[in-house]
Amino acid sequence: MLPLEGLTVASLEQAVAAPFATRQLADLGARVIKVERPGAGDFARDYDETVKGLCSHFVWLNRSKESIALDLKSQSGLDVLRALIARADVFVQNLAPGAAARLGCDARTLRAERPELVHVSISGYGDGGPYTTKKAYNLLVQCEAGLVSITAR
Repeated sequence: MLPLEGLTVASLEQAVAAPFATRQLADLGARVIKVERPGAGDFARDYDETVKGLCSHFVWLNRSKESIALDLKSQSGLDVLRALIARADVFVQNLAPGAAARLGCDARTLRAERPELVHVSISGYGDGGPYTTKKAYNLLVQCEAGLVSITAR
């Protein structure tokens, strides 16, 4: 038996940070349900077509997960998301700053309803400070931190 078997994780995620985190949870036995946009899904699906027509990056980060497409701009999509979160032990999101709050899925709102819910919000620069509204990508952060100066030679 794996250590996280029996736990359910609902994840509203894309790109790298949250998918990597929830992949670790899935590898440890948690049931991870990834919520994606209808049609396009996670934009990382289109990075390449290396793995039998699928993106190698996406496959690596999302193995062992279930996926559901929900239109979160519709009330029915939001209702399904809220029902999914109501049954989950953990909720993970890495949306743009303020987006989870606009959906009613921020930590304050969800914990008021279910204090036992583990709520994880992942962002590049946190929820306060001068860079809070900026998007963070791996290469950008490597450049800002000076890491590229030793890895890109």
